[in-house]
Amino acid sequence: QVQLVESGGGLVQAGGSLRLSCTSSGRTFRNYAMGWFRQAPGKEREFVAGINSNGGSTYYADSVKGRFTISRDNGRNTVYLQMDSLEPEDAAVYYCNQRPSSNFYAGEFGYWGQGTQVTVSS
Repeated sequence: QVQLVESGGGLVQAGGSLRLSCTSSGRTFRNYAMGWFRQAPGKEREFVAGINSNGGSTYYADSVKGRFTISRDNGRNTVYLQMDSLEPEDAAVYYCNQRPSSNFYAGEFGYWGQGTQVTVSS
């Protein structure tokens, strides 16, 4: 049974930073691409960032490029999302996603964490 546990969310002022973590268990973490998605109230879940299994390729939504950084530590079974220069529009529940293969864009869905709330005050 795959489990993804996110942490690191909270309340931050606009312009501030947060680092989200997601720790995986249940299958061999280093074999799978990972991603972060977010969902704001009344909106659909949207892609934020993705990383291939070996960390060699990363992908970002245009809205977060240059401000957010995704990384992973395969030794710790953990993926991170460093979020800098946060804006009120970044407020959402952030979900960790483990993809079905090593390549982020090869397939969809996979497994999801329970989400962590990020609130940005203006």
